Amino acid sequence: MRATKHASPRSIRARGLVLGIPLALVAVGVLVCLAFALLPESGNRGDAGAVVPAAASVAATEPSTPPETAASADPTPPAGSPSATGPTPSATGTPSPSATPTPRPSPPTAAPSASAATSTARSAPAAASLAGRIRPGTNYQGVATSYDAADGNGACSFGPSGDLMVAAMNHTDYESSKACGASVLVRAANGASITVRIVNECPLPCAPGQLDLSHEAFGKLAELSVGRLPITWTVLSPGTAPDTMSIRYKTGSSQWWCGIQVIGHRNPVAALEVRTGAGWRQLTRTDYNYFLSPDGTGCGGSIRVTDVYGEQLTVDGLAVKPDVVQPTRVQFARH
Repeated sequence: MRATKHASPRSIRARGLVLGIPLALVAVGVLVCLAFALLPESGNRGDAGAVVPAAASVAATEPSTPPETAASADPTPPAGSPSATGPTPSATGTPSPSATPTPRPSPPTAAPSASAATSTARSAPAAASLAGRIRPGTNYQGVATSYDAADGNGACSFGPSGDLMVAAMNHTDYESSKACGASVLVRAANGASITVRIVNECPLPCAPGQLDLSHEAFGKLAELSVGRLPITWTVLSPGTAPDTMSIRYKTGSSQWWCGIQVIGHRNPVAALEVRTGAGWRQLTRTDYNYFLSPDGTGCGGSIRVTDVYGEQLTVDGLAVKPDVVQPTRVQFARH
């Protein structure tokens, strides 16, 4: 029997290995291609199709660097901006006070006794703003006329006058009774002069600068038959004023409503205030020369009076006594 020759197992394995190596390389190549195909792109494309670096994309999504704190900011303001000490807008849009203090009312003080008073004075600029149309030390031109002043009472509500050297101020310069009580030196072209006190109002058509003098006062300058007399006049701070001024509450005044009047003041009164729990409250002045508190605020409490020079007199301890003249212990200074 002829023996059959078989290839040895080793030869078969060798051939298998020879054939398997190319196939393995092909498989590896396919896998590598698939891997590259499946990998994400290394960049993002913009709208125009250009590739944007990934680092730039990451930076765009990161939070921005926090701003500098106030402590690290440059304290020096840029040119043209408000200075560091100047006013800055508040949350409500109202400018906050500047570093320079403004005049404030004096703090409340205890009343040592009935009708006690204190005095303070304002600076010249503040005082200048208090004067109305007629200012002390200013010469005014106008014309003098005359009227029958009777007992010397008038729109200023002072009551009968001790003498009849009085006058009515024209409607414009009367200025809601701001002229009431002013002492005025009147000069005529002929050299004659007279000092009168304003107690009344001369209604329109009395012109600005015009004074309607009592017959008695006009007669000191010229004959009444002259009718109209060219004059110049000046507001004075007289030395013949009463030693003290007085306060009077209007008829009908009470703790719920009151009118307050100043009498016998040397200089024209610019303002009257009453003390409240929140501070000083300025009252409105009427044409008949009373300062009104329509809701009773401050009635019977401390009163502060300011003249056209800025001097302030505070009076304590006056009760509400309608139509009673209550003397104080103070008077405005002479200027």
